[in-house]
Amino acid sequence: MTPPNFSFRVAWTKTAEADLDGIIDFIAGDSIDTALAVFTRIRERAATLHHFPTKGRVVPELVQHGIVQYRELILSPWRIMYRIDGNSVHVTAVFDSRRNLEDLLLERLTRG
Repeated sequence: MTPPNFSFRVAWTKTAEADLDGIIDFIAGDSIDTALAVFTRIRERAATLHHFPTKGRVVPELVQHGIVQYRELILSPWRIMYRIDGNSVHVTAVFDSRRNLEDLLLERLTRG
């Protein structure tokens, strides 16, 4: 693990921000308080990458295709996907773990 005195910049991609917005909007339809709590939990979990970017596992569905640069944190039922690039961590997606990751990625690629 990276020493705690070394800091990484944690940046969210537009896609990951849109994922989080979609999750929060959906939950807010039932409860704004729950949506706010989920938003806070997801953002705080991703912020832990500031000091420990390798704490997440390599994404298993991608490893089987030889793609090893993406990692993820699990905050059930969500998966926070990210990649490390130098001194930065880029949060690239937030998915519901109950959905098939390969289908979600294919859907994104075909949307453009």
